[in-house]
Amino acid sequence: KLLLIPLFLKAYDYEDHIHPKLTLVVYTIHIYVGLETLLAIVGGLARASLGIELEPQFDEPYLSTSLQDFWGRRWNIMVTRVPRPSVYLPALNISQRLTGRKWAPLPAILATFIASAMMHELIFFYMGRRWPTWEISCFFLLHGVCLVVEVALKKYHGLSGERGLPRIIAAPLTVGF
Repeated sequence: KLLLIPLFLKAYDYEDHIHPKLTLVVYTIHIYVGLETLLAIVGGLARASLGIELEPQFDEPYLSTSLQDFWGRRWNIMVTRVPRPSVYLPALNISQRLTGRKWAPLPAILATFIASAMMHELIFFYMGRRWPTWEISCFFLLHGVCLVVEVALKKYHGLSGERGLPRIIAAPLTVGF
């Protein structure tokens, strides 16, 4: 993955000759590879200097077979654990009283993605010192709604998390989405 970074940088020299959609794909992969590389370096430094092992941030997100798999088990693993006790579980408790146990996760998932959208807007505001355009919120709200639909369909049809499309089909569809 580390070897891909110079290739990305060289590809940017030819950006005028590459289709804009393909350029966005390259940017996306570059961000992921860059993040994973940076976090691996920080983890190595922490291990060498402090003798502690940091948890991995990613678990091969490009192999995700569903949005549930991507957001819950593969992308930004350590940060995913933060909204669970602070947003998801309180929202789940409230929604259980309103919708019952079976459907309570749906509003809790949506509440978690709304909170995540707001936190990302705030982070980007502080990093870039620009007022929000709400594109980031739209991204998280779209994913939250689609994840709610995915979970609802699984519950409605009685499907477990393991059943579905074969990985060779599901992974490109999920990551492409």
